[in-house]
Amino acid sequence: MSRSAVQRALRCGALIMAGVVAAAAISSDADARSRRHHRVHHRVSHHSSYDPAYASIVVDVNSGDVMQETNADSPRHPASLTKMMTLYLLFERLEAGKIKLSSELEVSEHASEQAPSKLGLRPGQSIEVEDAIKAIVTKSANDIAVVVAEALGGSERDFARLMTAKARELGMMHTNYHNASGLPDEAQITTARDQSILARALQDRFPKYFHYFSTRNFVYRGKAMRNHNHLLDRVVGVDGIKTGYIRESGFNIVTSVHRGNRRIVAVVFGGRTAGWRDARVRSLIEGNIAEASVKRTAPLVVERWEGKGKLAAAPAPAAAALVHIPVPAAAPPAAAPAQLGSTAPIKPHAVKTVTVMVAPNANHGAMLTPPPVESHTLAPPAAAKSAHIATASIKKADPTPLPPAKPALPTIELAAAGKTVAIPVEPAAKPRGPYMIQVGALDDEGDAKDRLAAAHNKARHELGEAVGFTEKVAKGDSTLYRARFAGLAKTQAEAACRHLKRSEIPCFLLKN
Repeated sequence: MSRSAVQRALRCGALIMAGVVAAAAISSDADARSRRHHRVHHRVSHHSSYDPAYASIVVDVNSGDVMQETNADSPRHPASLTKMMTLYLLFERLEAGKIKLSSELEVSEHASEQAPSKLGLRPGQSIEVEDAIKAIVTKSANDIAVVVAEALGGSERDFARLMTAKARELGMMHTNYHNASGLPDEAQITTARDQSILARALQDRFPKYFHYFSTRNFVYRGKAMRNHNHLLDRVVGVDGIKTGYIRESGFNIVTSVHRGNRRIVAVVFGGRTAGWRDARVRSLIEGNIAEASVKRTAPLVVERWEGKGKLAAAPAPAAAALVHIPVPAAAPPAAAPAQLGSTAPIKPHAVKTVTVMVAPNANHGAMLTPPPVESHTLAPPAAAKSAHIATASIKKADPTPLPPAKPALPTIELAAAGKTVAIPVEPAAKPRGPYMIQVGALDDEGDAKDRLAAAHNKARHELGEAVGFTEKVAKGDSTLYRARFAGLAKTQAEAACRHLKRSEIPCFLLKN
């Protein structure tokens, strides 16, 4: 080959190589743009697992009136709004003198392992109560929320049960807590209305401590942290209280506003971004604050049960509706009445339905209002177990010769904040259908009840009046607790299972 031919071949090869490199670069750049577009699209289109994602409510604190609401009773994950209840229980201990702002709280290994956002303390270190409050309010520190939970409840799980019990006392009838921080958990459920109740209760119960929710900045060991609630600096009158975000719920906020003698609470769930959420709640504030009352007429939002077993004051209901609460059938007269929290299996083929009045109001959500009775029977407090599944026991009323024409009816004991109210029960109603569904078999009875609560929240419409119960079974050397709903027609059971499976809750059909 001549020298000129070799030179031409080299030039040709160089041109080919340059083309290959350029094509690869273009392809790589296109792939990168595609990946970036996919990530952005993923973030935008999957900001919430709810449809519709948006929920809100505005409540006039002075009157108790609801000024605006959209999907206010739809179940939502609270995310870091959970920490409002964590702090509620901490403020209770402070108010009772059982703990001080200067008390030291120790950090466990479990607390230190929480996912961000967190303060980052190591196991064995400690933090003062007041610093813990500020870290939770500003940084929304998950590790410190668990530190508080373990200090007050012994374990985070037990503390979560206390949180749920407190929610019931306040009238938050659709809220279930499973952890102290708000990190993702399918059983951790609330509503916009319930969060408005909690916000008002924090104001009414703890005026001495509520100011912590307006903390704008917190410096801890030389590190400065800014409150995630940017409305504190941008909207006149905003004095708290908490923001939250997990992917499953979108961007959430509970806001308190005080202008002159007017005060409102505004709640937004399901924001696409933090900016969108803030703009929406600002619009709700400006659109309603001028119409709020200037004089306090609503009673304080406090625990439903107080003092010596007496009912706390509650406003007159705006409207009433009949609700059917399925309960286990009565035990034979010779048998001792079942105890609240019993692990004994419930016979799904024998069901009673009790009809009570539900009186919705802005102060306590939906309250159970018993029919008039001459006396209430109060029992000592007991820990609440499930967020949404009725835990009840039936007993025969003591026989009485007067009046002879009216034999004594059985009574149902409804649990409320650990106390029971005896209510006369009409004769047993038959179940609607012979089918039941199972939504889990778990090692712990508490977990099984939590699964029932989660399933009930996801398929409330499909389940209707079905009875939720746990059933203890032995599997070799281990014990399992089946979580089941009974009293379903076949088509109803099938529809419930389809709905639950779409929500990633296991479900299968059984013939009773």
